[in-house]
Amino acid sequence: MEGMDAPQKPDVALNPESPIPSVEILGLPVHRVTMVQTLDILDRFVKSGRPHFVITADASGAVQAQTDADFRALFDRADLITPDSSGILWASKRYGKPLTERVSGVDIVDHICRASATGSYRVFFLGAAPGVADAAAESMRQKYPGCQIVGTHDGFFKPEDDLRVAQEIAAVTPDFLFVAMGIPRQEKFILATQSIIRAGVAMGVGGTFDVFSGNVKRAPVPMQKMRMEWLWRLAQNPKKIDKVKLLPEFVRLVLKATK
Repeated sequence: MEGMDAPQKPDVALNPESPIPSVEILGLPVHRVTMVQTLDILDRFVKSGRPHFVITADASGAVQAQTDADFRALFDRADLITPDSSGILWASKRYGKPLTERVSGVDIVDHICRASATGSYRVFFLGAAPGVADAAAESMRQKYPGCQIVGTHDGFFKPEDDLRVAQEIAAVTPDFLFVAMGIPRQEKFILATQSIIRAGVAMGVGGTFDVFSGNVKRAPVPMQKMRMEWLWRLAQNPKKIDKVKLLPEFVRLVLKATK
């Protein structure tokens, strides 16, 4: 993430009046978008004045959705689903409909924080352990002076407190709500409180705040380009082994579906 360049234009503009093109992977829609197109779509979402729900799709989530009907249903309610893993890109090739590039949650948040420093976006960080969202916000403010992160809140609260937390967030009227509470808790929180918070864009971002705060180091750029970031994350945090164990199952399911 260090030294990340802004996405370069030109790129193929998507017609705002037409549905966003998508690829179906294991029965789940994943939109055919680049980072430039994604940022343009998110800007339109904010300017519309209506709340929107965004999912960043990865291989482990796709496997979970095969057996978790509630999580699977979230994909049908999302306004945008980006390809957030090398596994999703590989699968799209197997389906004969290759996606152009990975559009990850951590990169989206970084770009939005950058844009908020020179524009009017208002950003809220919700989730992670106590103090982590605060540290992540301070890191972004130092990286992008003027970055408008208008509030933070940790993710250590019970579902029965969702309404109270949502009202606190709504009071500062964020354009972007980034939620780091793990799949599918973060997505379920977003949809349950969408009518209260009404952020133009609300998106689950997993471990993003841990990366921004420095608690977790992101993989070196060469490993990112080799699509081996998952191995780096496992080495950094062996507790992610349960998530990594889903990758062989993802490969098996895709190979079976694309025989």
